[in-house]
Amino acid sequence: MSDIKKVVLAYSGGLDTSVIVRWLQDNYQCEVVTFTADIGQGEEVEPARAKAEALGVREIYIDDLREEFVRDFVFPMFRANTIYEGEYLLGTSIARPLIAKRLIEIANETGADAISHGATGKGNDQVRFELGAYALKPGIKVIAPWREWDMTSRETLMAYCRERDIPVDFSTAKKKSPYSMDANLLHISYEGGILEDPWAEAEEDMWRWSVSPEAAPDTPTYIELEYRHGDIVALDGQAMTPATVLETLNKVGGANGIGRDDIVENRYVGMKSRGCYETPGGTIMLKAHRAIESLTLDREVAHLKDELMPRYANMIYNGYWWSPERRMLQAAIDNSQQVVNGKVRLKLYKGNVIVAGRQSADSLFDESIATFEEDAGAYNQKDAEGFIKLNALRMRIAANKGRSPL
Repeated sequence: MSDIKKVVLAYSGGLDTSVIVRWLQDNYQCEVVTFTADIGQGEEVEPARAKAEALGVREIYIDDLREEFVRDFVFPMFRANTIYEGEYLLGTSIARPLIAKRLIEIANETGADAISHGATGKGNDQVRFELGAYALKPGIKVIAPWREWDMTSRETLMAYCRERDIPVDFSTAKKKSPYSMDANLLHISYEGGILEDPWAEAEEDMWRWSVSPEAAPDTPTYIELEYRHGDIVALDGQAMTPATVLETLNKVGGANGIGRDDIVENRYVGMKSRGCYETPGGTIMLKAHRAIESLTLDREVAHLKDELMPRYANMIYNGYWWSPERRMLQAAIDNSQQVVNGKVRLKLYKGNVIVAGRQSADSLFDESIATFEEDAGAYNQKDAEGFIKLNALRMRIAANKGRSPL
């Protein structure tokens, strides 16, 4: 007899997690609590309630986490200009610590002994969910069915459903997209199918959030973003909540062919994985944030942020959002953002995000110094001679000792 009496399952209502509900009931003889998060995936989440009820679940949580997701996870990440391996905007990665947090909160509320998820043993999500869970509740038991059961394909899962009368629409399951997809307000990802061949070009009808750059409008779209302390607070002069900002940018970006990416990335577990991503709003946010920082941040602060960013990106990608080192870096990043205020004007055109202007009351740009015209003595050009000679001193000494670079 298992000592697990109650489990909180991250439940989508799909085939995999529906099988997991019954599998947990059969193999652990436990009560299952389901938790479905609405983080802007663009699909109805309420039907998960009926599916869970049909499986005998009595405690069902369906939570709208869209504002919390963008405010407390996406926005802090973008303050760091975070990008993994030069391309990936971490859309899946940044959603997992929020889901882990809510799983633990529900476990505490319901007195559950364990949590469970549908992530496979090959991927990153198992690490992200579980590192987060252990950081927030060290003694929690985690059940990862894909690491325990012997089912290896959709066919074996559907056979399990038939054997145990699990209510699944098999016609829908068979017609499912050939891709493994994950969506939230920041992005939608595609893996599997023909994408498992890195040489194969993604099919045009795969993309769901954006038109191709070739099909985008022939006239540019201009938008204006307003920043306060590194976060967008208004779009085209209209104040918006964080989730509304991202939702709106996704629409305008997708309509202009922005945000598609095709990546071969290095998973934390060791393998390389090819995936395609649509991140229209995030692509716009990254360009705009760097533009307002270019005006307001001290040079060395900006350069230090750029040096730290890959470390910060690795922490998020690998599941260390709740770690002390990520929180320490976040404190430094957030401190730098106190002066990141102002407006950025962008031109969106056929897949391109072009900075058309930026302004800030906290700007460090001094036209009287930077000008190529008469500066009225604001900058003494003769000062540059000593500056150059002092910086060349160590190289001059080395060259005099015969250490020529040629």
